[in-house]
Amino acid sequence: MAGLKSPVNEKGSDKMTEIHEAAQSVTEEMPAMIGKSSLPPRLAAELHAHGYLRERLKAEFPDLDDETLADTLEGETELNAALAALIRSREEDLSLITGLKARLDALKGRLERFQERAEAKRRLVADVMSRAEIKRLVEADFTVSLRTTPPSLQIEEEEAIPADFWKPQPPKLDRIALGDALRAGRKVEGAALSAGRPSITIRIA
Repeated sequence: MAGLKSPVNEKGSDKMTEIHEAAQSVTEEMPAMIGKSSLPPRLAAELHAHGYLRERLKAEFPDLDDETLADTLEGETELNAALAALIRSREEDLSLITGLKARLDALKGRLERFQERAEAKRRLVADVMSRAEIKRLVEADFTVSLRTTPPSLQIEEEEAIPADFWKPQPPKLDRIALGDALRAGRKVEGAALSAGRPSITIRIA
């Protein structure tokens, strides 16, 4: 309990021991509580123990300042360590994601090159068969037939095409403007702002 400030002094040491033991007993009862939680078992257990100890400390030592309370909770529970382990595990996941993305980009580029090469070979065979007037090429493992494809559409000047050939586009919701209006206090039928969720910022040393 090093570093504790008044009122957690020698007089309060027995109380601190009592509270710590009570927190440990709560941790032992965690299995029944964990069944009701969506958190991983260890994190749920540490959160329950942390919450119990925090309330007991605040009840037993009403004048306890926030810094000492936080230091005491960190020393008497493993919640901070569990959260730190979760962050480190996340960093490992991000490293794997970075590596996999790089690998996928490389594979995608390789796939595109193979596709382009295969298409170029198909066009080359069609061109040579057309020039040589070979209508059919038969081999043991494949048969190639030369044919003329129907004329395909080629856009030369899009702006000059008459309106008859344009499809009207459905209106698109401006989500940014809608969100700004709601945050400014305007009531908009059919939309509302959701409750804010806790978020964290992580800086890697």
